[in-house]
Amino acid sequence: MRVALFVLSLVAFALAGYLAITGWFLSKTAAGILTVGPLAAAVAQADRPADPLAIGYRGTPDTALGLTYQPVAIETPLGPAEAWLVPGTGPASRRAIYVHGIAGTRENGFRHLSMLHEAGWTVLLVTYRNDDGAPAAPDGRYGFGLTEWPDVEAAVAYLAPDPKDPGLLVVAESMGAAVLGQFLAKSPLADRVAAVALDSPALSFSAVTRQLAKAGGGVLSGAKAWVASQILPGTTGLPLAEAEVAATFATFPGPLFIAHGDADRIIPIAPSKMLADTRGSETVTHWTNADHLGSFAEDPSAYRAAFGTFLDGLASQ
Repeated sequence: MRVALFVLSLVAFALAGYLAITGWFLSKTAAGILTVGPLAAAVAQADRPADPLAIGYRGTPDTALGLTYQPVAIETPLGPAEAWLVPGTGPASRRAIYVHGIAGTRENGFRHLSMLHEAGWTVLLVTYRNDDGAPAAPDGRYGFGLTEWPDVEAAVAYLAPDPKDPGLLVVAESMGAAVLGQFLAKSPLADRVAAVALDSPALSFSAVTRQLAKAGGGVLSGAKAWVASQILPGTTGLPLAEAEVAATFATFPGPLFIAHGDADRIIPIAPSKMLADTRGSETVTHWTNADHLGSFAEDPSAYRAAFGTFLDGLASQ
C-alpha cells in the first residue's frame, strides 16, 4: 500500500510539474500574440498580393477599387486615429464601419467594402490603438478588445453623431469582433449599432488559448490552457477572463451575419457555431472549409451571395 501511494505521489508530482511547465510556455505564447510588434513585423515581411481583395494587399480605396475616399481623423481617447471614409450612392441611412483584427489593416476591409459600395453603403474603415496611423497603447499590448473598444466608440460617434439617426452596420473580423463585443457591452453608444457582420470572429480569449494548446501537441491540452489562463493576467496586466463576448452577440437585438471556416488554425469555429445556434432568427451564416479569414477567397461568389442576402434583409427593414 505504501509503495502504491508513493508511486501515485510521484505521478501526481510529475503531472503537476508537466502542467506547470507547459502551461507557463503556453502563457508565453499567448502573451506574445498580445505583444505589439512581432505580429505586425511578420505581416510586413509577407509577400504583398496584387489582388486588392486578398488579405495583405496594401493601397488606398482609389488605387485598389477606383473608389473616391476622404482621409479623416477620428479623435480617440489616446489621440487622433486615421480612417478612410468612402461615400456611398444609396440612402444616407446606409452607413457601415469596418474593424480589422489584431495587427491587421484597413485594407483588409476591401472585400466587404467592394460589396457594401455596390449596395450603396457609405463605409468608414478605421484604425485603432497600436495601428500605423493611430496612437500607441502605453502598455505596448493588444487588449483583445478590453482596451480598444473606446476607439470604436469614437468611430461610432463620428459616423452616427445623432442618436436619432438609423443605426449603423459594423463589420468586424478576427479580434475586431472582440473589440466590437466589448463596445456593445460597455458603451452608452451601443444602441447606435443596428446590425453586425462578423468574419472569423474572436469571441473568446480562453478559446484561443485552448486552440494554441491543441496546436502545440502533447496531452492534457485543456488543463494546460487552464494553467496558462491563471498565469496570463499577471504577465499581461489584462483581465483576460473578461475577454468573452459571445453572450453579448447572442443577445444583440439586430441582424447578425457570421462567416467562418472550419480549418481556421487561429480562431476556433465552435464558438461561432454555438453563437449562431443560440441566436436563431435574424442570423445569416456562411460556413466554409477555409482557414482564418479565408472564407471569401475560398469561394467569392458564395460569400457574396450570403453577404448579399444579409444586406438585402437590412434594406427591407
